[in-house]
Amino acid sequence: MAKKKTTVKVLGQDRLADDIYSLWLDAGEIASQARAGQFVSVYTKDASRLLPRPLSICEIDRERGALRLVYRIAGAGTEEFSSYRTGDTAEVLGPLGNGFPAIAAGKRALAIGGGIGIPPMLQLIKDLECEKTAVLGYRDRLFLKEEFERYAPVALATEDGSAGTKGNVLDAIRAEKLEADVILACGPAPMLRALKAYAAEQGIECWLSLEERMACGVGACLACVCRSEEVDAHSHVHNKRICKDGPVFRAEEVVL
Repeated sequence: MAKKKTTVKVLGQDRLADDIYSLWLDAGEIASQARAGQFVSVYTKDASRLLPRPLSICEIDRERGALRLVYRIAGAGTEEFSSYRTGDTAEVLGPLGNGFPAIAAGKRALAIGGGIGIPPMLQLIKDLECEKTAVLGYRDRLFLKEEFERYAPVALATEDGSAGTKGNVLDAIRAEKLEADVILACGPAPMLRALKAYAAEQGIECWLSLEERMACGVGACLACVCRSEEVDAHSHVHNKRICKDGPVFRAEEVVL
């Protein structure tokens, strides 16, 4: 189905931590199609900013036809979004991207999020029907932890050691002696690079959701490419379009 820009209504918004906000949107058609790991492009009301801001989908409430976006203020566009209140409207394109794959019920999965890569893992942990553990990595301030705990055991890592294991998500995996048949992760490039190497070393299936500043969101502009092992049929070079071919890739597909 072709994606089109849709006007949606704000159902509510809360501040979760410093510069991190939780925005619920009444987005019936988009919510009915959305999957864990996909994202939407949200347009600002400032005509001078032509490009939308890509925001990952944190939760999908299909009964209400609602989407939850949890995002960090990173510039003027997201600063504007943080001012939205119940009843306001926004222009949204989506759902975009490919989302995470289905995991067989007999497998053990680690759903790993780091920083602002934590929100898209919440819908995934809700959807997984196998044995699962969430591994969440923070700098210091925690957010969404209690919501993850409703659906799975949670292992924490904080850079300052204020909660869980001091260090990164790999430190938490090793400290908790966590084992898995499949890793599904979203976060900054250094974290994903380390997880890719760890998964290869341990023989674990690994899927990575790449974070990138996107422009068009539909694969036309080639602004959000990453290096790939194979030649891309669209650009005929060793590139993958993160917004169109991803953002979720099998770890072996991409060069980090």
